[in-house]
Amino acid sequence: MKKTIIPTLLLLLSMSVMGQSSRPAFKPGEWLKFRIHYGILNASYATLHLTSENLDNIPVYHVVGKGRTTGFASIFFKVDDTYESYFGREHGKPYKFIRKIDEGGYTKDIEIEFDYDKDKAILIDNKNDIKKNIAIHDGIQDLISASYYLRSNYNLEEFEEGESINLDMLFDDDGVFKFQLKYLGKEILRTKFGKVECLKFRPLVQSGRVFKEKESLTLWVSNDWNKIPIRIKADLAVGSLKADLDGYNGLKNQFKIIMD
Repeated sequence: MKKTIIPTLLLLLSMSVMGQSSRPAFKPGEWLKFRIHYGILNASYATLHLTSENLDNIPVYHVVGKGRTTGFASIFFKVDDTYESYFGREHGKPYKFIRKIDEGGYTKDIEIEFDYDKDKAILIDNKNDIKKNIAIHDGIQDLISASYYLRSNYNLEEFEEGESINLDMLFDDDGVFKFQLKYLGKEILRTKFGKVECLKFRPLVQSGRVFKEKESLTLWVSNDWNKIPIRIKADLAVGSLKADLDGYNGLKNQFKIIMD
């Protein structure tokens, strides 16, 4: 569970999917906060913060994602995770990815540097003092940059219900894997901010020890120019998990709320 759930949630929580390139969906300063429930427990909070920087003289966006357990849940399973991504402002290609996690004593400290001139990524495992090369291509994404790439390069008007997006992703020493997201249509959700019309998606995951079935995850994002995540639900092999948008700041566009 600890190897799969947190990375998957961070990807989905950052996923303002299918933005329309004619009007940017995000800007530096965007900050999102999510409350995560495991069963009846208020298990943890996750935040995402986007800034604009330069990395080796390359103009990049820098996203920091943090996830931590709180309160009663932290007694049973303590989580303290940080994920960072640096990706190009112009084309969205990742240049550097950082993963530092502590999940109930399971720890990782990984950095990935992307070298497109040599078609390789250099993975540095700081915990085990290991360095290795992984073959990549120009279309590769990391765990965090993938969501911003999707919101910048896909237009929902071009999709029909049941259609899927496939994306090659690299975020760990397991190598490149294929991420798939299926569009399910529209749905109105009640939230702490009011009613929000959402676009509904089904990320396809591997069934088995963590998830009940291949289609155990559901994602809802706001049907406005921001395309921010509103809710995620997951049916796990043991229990269920839900994450809801709990706070936001610095959105590029107006957050569309349906007035009763």
